[in-house]
Amino acid sequence: MSDDLKQRALAYHAEPKPGKIATAITKPCEDQNDLSLAYTPGVAAPVREIAADVDLAYRYTGKGNLVAVITDGTAVLGLGNVGALAGKPVMEGKGVLFKRFADVDVVDIEVDVDSPEQFIDTVVAIAPTFGGINLEDIAAPHCFAIEKALIEKLDIPVFHDDQHGTAIIIAAGLLNAIELQGKTLEQVKIVCVGAGAAGIASMRLLATLGMPKEHLTLVDRTGVVHSGRDDLNEYKREFARDTAKRSLSDAVSGADVFIGVSGPNVLSEVQLLSMAAKPVVFALSNPDPEISPEVALAARDDLIMATGRSDYPNQVNNVLGFPFIFRGALDVRAEKINAEMAVAAVYALRDLTREAVPQAVLDGYGLNSLSFGSDYIIPKPTDERLINVVPAAVARAAVDSGVARLAYPEHYPKL
Repeated sequence: MSDDLKQRALAYHAEPKPGKIATAITKPCEDQNDLSLAYTPGVAAPVREIAADVDLAYRYTGKGNLVAVITDGTAVLGLGNVGALAGKPVMEGKGVLFKRFADVDVVDIEVDVDSPEQFIDTVVAIAPTFGGINLEDIAAPHCFAIEKALIEKLDIPVFHDDQHGTAIIIAAGLLNAIELQGKTLEQVKIVCVGAGAAGIASMRLLATLGMPKEHLTLVDRTGVVHSGRDDLNEYKREFARDTAKRSLSDAVSGADVFIGVSGPNVLSEVQLLSMAAKPVVFALSNPDPEISPEVALAARDDLIMATGRSDYPNQVNNVLGFPFIFRGALDVRAEKINAEMAVAAVYALRDLTREAVPQAVLDGYGLNSLSFGSDYIIPKPTDERLINVVPAAVARAAVDSGVARLAYPEHYPKL
């Protein structure tokens, strides 16, 4: 980060008021009558109603539109285990995105605990406050067990965005990219470098969408995740292959797809050149990708590439997912965010990319034209159609899969 960007970022967060989010009053509070309704004695009426029927909390409080963004600070951005409090600017940032893109209210919560069990107990204890839980920046492998336990214990949506948000956006972009390359998910050979939260979740989702697991080679810091290794946790073992491949060079030779969720400069030009014709490369490490687009596109003119950066085409950006996924889940009061809802979000994003791009998006990016193709395989985050398309698909999937407690909203698009 340049000194100029650092100073501007610090000033942005500090001035004119510290932080990025605040609470707002949603009811009149101007005179004695308002006060008597907002607090005592009037507030006793909804208290008694909720005590008799807890579902009425959705009618008389903000619970139904309130999401907790919660971290333990063990895997904050690319900075690692910086501690719970240091993760607060990121959690506030997620709150900004929730509100800006989907009008979802957020409370950020930084939990300073020593074990996953303590974290789980803390979240369960405070969960009645919220309509949904967004887990964020929790290190693997603890994040898998934490999310699983909370899904089992709670009756509101629990979503670890570093897992499933990333997976959904990767999958939507990848389906478009491989189709443009004349291939299918069922036939391509995929290499995924990075066996943490994002990598494991993305491969699980791709398997759900039809990727044969035998076509995947997962690579971690040690090398290829193969069945002969005795150092694998249960999540890596799920994707361990019986293969003679051991190095990344072995893995990428002849591969159709490279997905990097690891670190900078992992993929060399020589390795890229060894991939199959018409390859797809998702180099998603931020801020420095696994291979720079300049190097990759100079080496291969038959390549489709995506990164995690906004200054290159095809940004894989989680803001395309989590605000809208929660919007749809909250609006039908879903008990969970299940595989059907994730798949619905993938297809909604995939299909939206193929439609004509609104002029407002072109103007926002300074473009004369943009259409489905090698430089446009995923929608732009500022596309105002996202708020109509993705929540509707998620809500419909929740209703159809039996996890919604409300009907499909009448004001939503007819699907």
